[in-house]
Amino acid sequence: MATVVDIAASRVATPALLRQARDWLARQPVLPRPGGGDTLLRWQSLAQIAAQDLCLAKVLEAHYDAQAILQELGAGQPERGQLGAVWAAEGPAATLAFDAQQGTLSGDKPWCSGAEWVDFALVTVRDGTQSRLFLADLRSARLGCNAQDWQATGMCRVPSGTAHFRQVPAVEVGAANAYLERPGFWHGGAGIAACWFGAAAALAEPLRRSPKTAEAGTAAVLLGEVDMTLSPCASLLRELAALLDAQPDRPHMTEVLRARSVVERACARTLDRVARALGPGPMCLDQDHARRWSDLTVFIRQSHADRDWQQLGMDCHREGRPWTL
Repeated sequence: MATVVDIAASRVATPALLRQARDWLARQPVLPRPGGGDTLLRWQSLAQIAAQDLCLAKVLEAHYDAQAILQELGAGQPERGQLGAVWAAEGPAATLAFDAQQGTLSGDKPWCSGAEWVDFALVTVRDGTQSRLFLADLRSARLGCNAQDWQATGMCRVPSGTAHFRQVPAVEVGAANAYLERPGFWHGGAGIAACWFGAAAALAEPLRRSPKTAEAGTAAVLLGEVDMTLSPCASLLRELAALLDAQPDRPHMTEVLRARSVVERACARTLDRVARALGPGPMCLDQDHARRWSDLTVFIRQSHADRDWQQLGMDCHREGRPWTL
């Protein structure tokens, strides 16, 4: 049986990753809102964080996403120094319910990354056919978490599991379904692709710097493949950032799905080509490379994989636009 950790009691210890996240926020408390005119700068910052540490990017991207959601839905911003998260996973394991009389949330919520660390969270609650969003105050909350759920070596430094809410104070943010219906829902989803891209680019750096690629041979061929993979991704993300800034009131779902899917496939190809070129040495002997390898392998599965490709194909057919320059 999985161990349940009392979150309030566990806040005494401060893991290194949490300290890094809070230090980063002290230096960069906010990022430009996606679709607000500086989307590329936001994504460049996220890519930079992911290149340094993908687990750190996981924590900080969620915090910056929470800030953007609150702004888009006309809610107040949290106090400076507070660390936030967005927990929107649904499914049979999600039993969370809101008690309007007490103003509290109770029940279970799966896939709550950083549940042991964050001060507040934006949490979705299914209410019939509607999705409602609540801002939960977790600073002294009665919240438990299944600490032993996570089995993967990748992303293992970010505690992620099912959180058990027990009368946690919360207030509703926006109208029902507003969280899903706002254009920023898709704009924020593209920011994840920027994280993937930053980590993949960092993973490829040892190959780019390798003396093997200075002369004709397999390593140079594989580096050429990596360049043909990552360079178009950068162009596509820059193009998408400009589109969101030019038309911020539209979701651009198809374009976001395309960018996410292209970057996700580029990450998988980069993982393969770098390994083929450098062999097992870096994965086994270089701690940073090995950690980045494992983290990226898990993190790109945050995509919806073939379901996104299916939607992209259906959109392509419906729109009926040919591929032109």
